[in-house]
Amino acid sequence: MEHLVSPSLLAADFGNLAGDVKMVNDSVADWIHLDIMDGVFVPNISFGFPVVEHVRKIAEKPLDVHLMIVDPDRYLSRFRDAGADILTIQYEACTHLQRTVSEIHDLGMKAGVALNPHTPVSLLKNILPYTYMVLIMTVNPGFGGQSFIMESYNKIRELSLMIRDSGHHVLIQVDGGVDVSNAASLVEAGVDVLVAGNSVFGSEDPAETIRRLKKLY
Repeated sequence: MEHLVSPSLLAADFGNLAGDVKMVNDSVADWIHLDIMDGVFVPNISFGFPVVEHVRKIAEKPLDVHLMIVDPDRYLSRFRDAGADILTIQYEACTHLQRTVSEIHDLGMKAGVALNPHTPVSLLKNILPYTYMVLIMTVNPGFGGQSFIMESYNKIRELSLMIRDSGHHVLIQVDGGVDVSNAASLVEAGVDVLVAGNSVFGSEDPAETIRRLKKLY
């Protein structure tokens, strides 16, 4: 499978959000990534339902929504109604992970499970049969613009092997410090979906940066 690119709107210009979404629509990007932060699970607050609903109205790509919030079960149906196509929840925030993942699928979305940098991938062995995607956080979640954690490569390789041994088809996504300098190495290590925020929206030509992330040259 050709790898996917999901530009993160956390780094977009919110004074020109519609323009940035249109740029992504017109680009070779595959998805649009939205980070939902509650100021409790992570030390930052981003945006909520009104922004997701607004983006849904103008987006022509699937909405890839990552919940960095406590007790995500309270909001699964509301994010479905707001327009999420893929809904990723944090392993560390879910007491009954299999139940939460199953409910996401029952609501008609694809379910992802995200791991913080300190969380070992081995903990996901029994959830892989129920999961569409695993998101490896390659920075500590909460703020954009952080440096990529190099140890992440080992986690990606370990997860890729674990998925292959399981016999299930599960996508590997990475988010944090992803740019054109490490995209090829990440895909080579086993990544299927690249999330990029600052490296896209902070560049002089965001659409060209997306193209380089997609084509890897």
